[in-house]
Amino acid sequence: MKVKDALEEIKKNDKSLQNELVFILCECLSKDKAWLYLNLDYDFDESFYRTCLDKFLKDKLAFEYIFNKVSFYGLDFKIEEGVLIPRFDSEILLNLCLKELCVNSYKNILEIGFGSGVLSIVLALKLALKISACDINEKALHVALQNAKLHKVEHLLDFKLSSYDKLNCEYDFIFSNPPYIASTYPLDAYVKNEPSSALIGGDKGYEFLQNLISFAKERKAKCLACEFGYDQKEILEDILKQNGFKATFYKDLQGYDRAFIAFS
Repeated sequence: MKVKDALEEIKKNDKSLQNELVFILCECLSKDKAWLYLNLDYDFDESFYRTCLDKFLKDKLAFEYIFNKVSFYGLDFKIEEGVLIPRFDSEILLNLCLKELCVNSYKNILEIGFGSGVLSIVLALKLALKISACDINEKALHVALQNAKLHKVEHLLDFKLSSYDKLNCEYDFIFSNPPYIASTYPLDAYVKNEPSSALIGGDKGYEFLQNLISFAKERKAKCLACEFGYDQKEILEDILKQNGFKATFYKDLQGYDRAFIAFS
């Protein structure tokens, strides 16, 4: 198969998928997009490419799961099926944490629901901080440990396979990209292949966050930073006030409320 034939074939698919299909072609050939258009007559064995296309188009597997890699905050990380794929929006939460941890010192730092470990790993890389993190997903623990070793920060991170409410310590600083989608929300076919425990926050979506805020109060956290759903600002503002937190909310690049940082 020639590159130009593959590109012509891609154009016949849904426009919303075409960028991902080009990325798949690039990844299969270990080339970048510019190379494709400079080498239209390059002939390649299409078998691996076809297998990847089937996984994406038929099995609805995300690009990141197909190639077991994901980019976040300009860095490369490993990812596997069964572990939440990091999104660009979570960089808002990460930047809030970086800014606060740069100017204030906290003794005990906890991430709740570490997933692939990207948030804690970047904080450890940038600030050389020791961070504890918990998750109930065994696959997430496996991937997070690999990523910590990949970026040489395993000595700074304590990833625990545990529900946060089973932890006994008090924490000064808690951060989380928790599950916050309502159980009735219609998920995209590709998102359905991600772990529901990392996505669904309860019948209304904010229940996990409500419990997390109560936990932060109980553990006498001085600062709590979280990502949340686009329509949850008002209810979370009330819950935070009821628990003695004063919060500032931040929007994503699309103008949706996306993250907060709160102080007790």
